[in-house]
This record gives sequence, structure tokens and C-alpha cells, in this order.
Amino acid sequence: MKRPVAILGLAILAGAGVAAAVQAPAQSPAPVDARTWIGRAAEIEAYMRSVTMLKFEDLSIGVTKPKKAHLPPGGPMPYVAWKMLPPGRYGGYWESYQNEIAAYEMDKLLGLNMVPPTVEKVYRGERGAAVMWVAPTQSFKDMGATSATGSPTPPPALVNSWTRQMVRAKMFHNLINNLDPNLTNWLVDPAWNLILIDCSRCFTPGRNMAHTLTRVDPELWDRMKALTEADLMPLLGKLMDRGQVRAILQRRDRLQEIVDAAIKTHGETHVFMKDVGK
Repeated sequence: MKRPVAILGLAILAGAGVAAAVQAPAQSPAPVDARTWIGRAAEIEAYMRSVTMLKFEDLSIGVTKPKKAHLPPGGPMPYVAWKMLPPGRYGGYWESYQNEIAAYEMDKLLGLNMVPPTVEKVYRGERGAAVMWVAPTQSFKDMGATSATGSPTPPPALVNSWTRQMVRAKMFHNLINNLDPNLTNWLVDPAWNLILIDCSRCFTPGRNMAHTLTRVDPELWDRMKALTEADLMPLLGKLMDRGQVRAILQRRDRLQEIVDAAIKTHGETHVFMKDVGK
């Protein structure tokens, strides 16, 4: 009897005419990126404006009582979050569904890709914001984070990119004056992408900063510095008054003061995150 001979990764049985390929170890699938709107935002916006919302579920989170609206099967998403929140004071805070739309438009302008597509929609004569339902995700609260512990801890290989995302999110919240950055409004997908929801309390006047910053993302900061009233009014003028638009730029100027002070204390190399992965 002839012995098996191994040639170029094949175990060949002489005389039997049988060859079994040596199989490479199976690779684990890449973690899911829930930001499926990237590269197709216009398509998704158009779909959300035109699609019929079939039925609604009350959500257990959010004091303004958003609803989970079911959509017909076969579309780019099975649900949207529906916020029918006319401008007004709710629980002591000035809120509006229009602020949800404005936050998304600002996200697009800045190239952030953290706020899900959000459009104005009319249902039974009432206007509201339809927000893309992003899944799979978990909130910071779901992941065990607390105000004391801060954000969830990513895998070691993703620490740098996660740090950069957190800084970008805080810069954005400071710019739009998000007064409600709580642990249920910060979402994480399996690929450790940070997603921001619930912006109805944003864009009120004022220069106070919700987050303390000692570092900034240089690319996002360059885009913020380039903003002008002429850029923002065509984008936001139907959603807020000119005073609110000017307040965005006033907060940007306040951020400039903070950045300048941080550079003076720590130096540019520390403040600008050129050494941190995207």
C-alpha cells in the first residue's frame, strides 16, 4: 500500500483518486455598522418623508413621549422614531421637533455621521420629526455606564478611535447647545460607532458648554471654524430664528476661547488629536 503524499496543501491518496483540500480557519464576520445611511442619506430621507407609518408603540424612554412607528416591510428600515413635539416648554425646557431636524442638518454639514437621518413628516395633519431607527445598538445606560464611570470601555484595539468619537460628539453637543446629553441618548453599535439621538432640547441661546474639553479633533474643528451665518441661514432658517443661528456661531467663538486657553496650557500637540486614530 502506498502512503498518502502531501503536495501544496492537498492530501492526495495515491491510487484512490481522492483529494481533500486543507481548509483555512473560518473568519468571524465583521461587527455590524448600524450607520446604514452613510452614502445613501438622500434616498433614506426621501423614503421617510413618503412612507406610510402603519402603527405605533409607546417608548419607555424620553419625557416627551416619542413613539416607535412601524413601516411596511421591504424598506431600508422597519421603524422610525416619531416625535410630534410642537415648539414649546416641556418640563421646564424649551423643546421642538424642529431641533431634531436641525441637529441632523448640522451633522451633515460638519461631516459627523453620528446623528441618524431625520426629516419633517405630516401624520393626520400634525407635523413632527421622523428619525431613522438605528439597530442594532445599545445605549450607554444599557451597557452599564453611569455618570460616575463615564462612557463604556471599548476593546483595546478601538480605544483611540473611540476617544476621538467621544471628543467629536462633545464638540458637537457644545456647538448646538445640547442641554440633555444623558446616558440613554448616546448609542453604540457592535462596531463601536457612536450614534447620537434626542436633540429636541438643542439650539437654545447661550454660551454655556455642556462638556469640558481639553482636546479637539482638528478636522471637525476646522469645519466648525469655517461656519458663517450665510452658510447656516439657508440650512436652518426654516427651523429656527436668526438669533438661534447666531447663537451657534457665538458658541463656536466660545469654543475658540476654550481651545486657545487649552493650547496655552497644554500645547498644540496635546490639544489637537492628530495622533489619535479615526
